[in-house]
Amino acid sequence: MEVRIVATTQNNQEIDKRELMEKYDKESSFRTNLGPWGWLTLALGSALTIFQLYTAYRGAYVSLIQGAIHLGAALCLVYLLYPLKPSWAKKRGIPLYDVVLAALALYTNFYIIQNYDRLINEAIIFGFTYMDQFVATAGILLLLEATRRVVGLPIVIIAILALLYGLLGNFIPVIGHAGYDWPTLATKMFFSSSAIFGIPIQISSTYIFLFLFFGVILVQTNIGQFFNDLALRLTGRYTGGTAKAAVAASGLQGMVSGSSVANTVGSGSFTIPMMKNAGFKPHFAAASEASASTGGQLMPPIMGAAAFIMASYTGIPYNEIIIIAIIPALLYFSGVFLGTHFEARKQNIRGLTKEELPKTNNLLKRLDLFLPLVIIIGFLLDGRTPTYAALFAIVTAFVISFFRKDTRMSFKGIIKLLEEGARVALPVIAACATAGIIAGTVTTTGLGPKIAGGIIDLAQGQFFLVMFFTMIACIILGMGLPTTANYVVTATMAAPALLAFDVPVIAVHMFVFYFGIVADITPPVCLAAYAGAGIAGANPMKTGVTAVKLAIAAFIIPYIFVTNPLLLLQGDANAGNVSISVITALLGMAAISAALIGYYVTNLHWFERVILITGGLLLVYPNLIISLLGLGVFSVITFLQYIKNKKDSSEKQEAVS
Repeated sequence: MEVRIVATTQNNQEIDKRELMEKYDKESSFRTNLGPWGWLTLALGSALTIFQLYTAYRGAYVSLIQGAIHLGAALCLVYLLYPLKPSWAKKRGIPLYDVVLAALALYTNFYIIQNYDRLINEAIIFGFTYMDQFVATAGILLLLEATRRVVGLPIVIIAILALLYGLLGNFIPVIGHAGYDWPTLATKMFFSSSAIFGIPIQISSTYIFLFLFFGVILVQTNIGQFFNDLALRLTGRYTGGTAKAAVAASGLQGMVSGSSVANTVGSGSFTIPMMKNAGFKPHFAAASEASASTGGQLMPPIMGAAAFIMASYTGIPYNEIIIIAIIPALLYFSGVFLGTHFEARKQNIRGLTKEELPKTNNLLKRLDLFLPLVIIIGFLLDGRTPTYAALFAIVTAFVISFFRKDTRMSFKGIIKLLEEGARVALPVIAACATAGIIAGTVTTTGLGPKIAGGIIDLAQGQFFLVMFFTMIACIILGMGLPTTANYVVTATMAAPALLAFDVPVIAVHMFVFYFGIVADITPPVCLAAYAGAGIAGANPMKTGVTAVKLAIAAFIIPYIFVTNPLLLLQGDANAGNVSISVITALLGMAAISAALIGYYVTNLHWFERVILITGGLLLVYPNLIISLLGLGVFSVITFLQYIKNKKDSSEKQEAVS
């Protein structure tokens, strides 16, 4: 009877997680009851994964053919798995019109492979045929509809506006251009390697798919639960230990995951109830998980898969980018960690007892689960290609799965794993291809420099205002977009404004990347906060505001590494300078976190909070004189807080006696 109750509870939890994912994560609204068509999706998904593994081992085809196979199979699967309306996902079977659309999507991409030599040689000289124009038009429409189904409307609307800009540029004042007729624009978008099959889809068809499949295998080995247990063991006994464990676990899971919402729901279903039971308010528990899960996409080595595209855009090797990104990511998580600490002190929430913590022996028995992650990071730091590192890590994780009965897979399980690898990649593939339309239009029409000029004119050439307006643009563009598409859009449309000021290219790209990511927790469109609030039973907007407070580092640090990119290991980045900058930044984050929570040594008055924020900002700025001034301000508040706390303690003792 007890076993049945436990099983029922677990099933209910899985149903709740599934419902939350479907509500806040567009990519989770897929058909599960496919009827007789299930064999087709199984075969096609497995074939796509095997193709990606094969080309990773033997070498990729030329970009247009590799991309066409990658995108064609993915779009076919989207139409088979994702219904016209999300609410229809529970219906049995697949409508005939979706089967037809799936076949057309496959054909339009197969057309590129079939006519490759003519399209890249003869068509450039003699022009594209009417059939070419028809296929290009159909391919674009099918891509946009598939993206709407699997990702959502925001990126589709931006892509349509980009196409309209390309068509009607001669009617647009100030930022207009000569304009293209539709046949020319459509064939540019669909038959070149600079738009739909540009850098985003090229990276998706090589590196990104492999890392996503790596994440699927790690889920199979239960590494997520291992991260939760490890984090709880390391931090659970301290003040507010449950919240600190949630932050640490989400940071670890973020290394291998690429979705804020998926992180929040997957990890939060375990951590949020635990935080509530410990005494944290529901909205704070949800905000802690949402902010930490969102920050997971800033954490090397995978960084929501955007790091691969960043490497292509900036010309900086991927294995250098993941090193450059470490300090800002650690500062982000330190800010969230400190926020949970001060809230726990404020609410007098203690840590867990020794009996409540996971057993050390059980963790030691599962240490091998770290091996794939160690291999992937080690190979990347050793200068191996991301493809090689991911492939070797996949093989290692696959072998490890056979060491335990609960993770050992049957032949049927392996086939399902291959299918799941393809399904997880569908939103990223569709988003990368659609982002390619936006990026292609921006580069083809010269829109990027025009937007940059508009931002600079609006800011009247003031650098700080240019950064502020770029930040707002990135947050707006990033709302509702997956990480990779988010970065492509912000890098092509917002980054040029900062590049005009001779800022290091990596600092600019990290700036737009950070502000695109924090859109997931920034009200009003804060999907990760909404998902966390759904688990906690909290107010979504209150959760979003609290998440912004906890993630305040993400709103401050980018300004610092643009004005002085020392935190990105650029410029005069010797060990002494970097160490001083990191220490003062950590002190600054402590001051700002305490001020936003309203508690330091004891409760803070409003004027103390204002002074602490000022001192914290001065500390964060990587200039020794300014940081010393901030340290002085911080020290004064610290002294006053200890005096006040001592006085309050004496008054309490007198009242008791």
